[in-house]
Amino acid sequence: MLKSFFVPINSAGWPFIGVFSAVTVVLAYLSESAGWIGLIVTTWCVYFFRDPERVTPSDQNLIISPADGVIQSIQLAVPPPELEMGDEPLNRVAIFMNVFNVHVNRIPIAGIISKLAYRPGKFLNASFDKASEYNERQSIKITLPNNIEIAVIQIAGLIARRIKCDITENQTGKSGMRFGLIRFGSRVDIYLPTNIPISVIPGQLAISGETVIGNIASVKDPISGEDQ
Repeated sequence: MLKSFFVPINSAGWPFIGVFSAVTVVLAYLSESAGWIGLIVTTWCVYFFRDPERVTPSDQNLIISPADGVIQSIQLAVPPPELEMGDEPLNRVAIFMNVFNVHVNRIPIAGIISKLAYRPGKFLNASFDKASEYNERQSIKITLPNNIEIAVIQIAGLIARRIKCDITENQTGKSGMRFGLIRFGSRVDIYLPTNIPISVIPGQLAISGETVIGNIASVKDPISGEDQ
């Protein structure tokens, strides 16, 4: 029970918590009511940077959610051009994180981090579809042992202005491994080949490191045809 109350704090949060705490002390000195407001905001800051442990399935064929949040949409979309994954549309699963979700992002499946690409952009509301194209983003391509490629995109939002990505190219990523976060409220998209069945639906709450998005062992044979 204690673990549910004393959740670890991500190291990226301590500078912000320190600043918020210092401002709260000053506000409390100036006004008791302002001090209470500062305390509430500081408490929220601590809550925002919480970094709970997660139980990640050990099946290496499973694609796990890279973010906490609501499955906003599942649709066909071309992955970001900077990842050089071609022009064929893939299944894009968009996960929207509000300011109360855990914002630590995790690797969805074990593989090689084959490409990283940062692109500056706008700060539109991350719930808009056009945020995938126009907003500031950090794109990550993961190549699996069977040469399947998937993409994970960290997208800044209306409030979020900083994307933190702690992995490097050619690094081996482990399923469920922490790799970064976005401050403060944002979105993560994951692009999957169209022959991988999707295991979530729009409106569902996804848990980073735990919720199964798809299973590469359940790959369907491509649909073929012939002239009649």
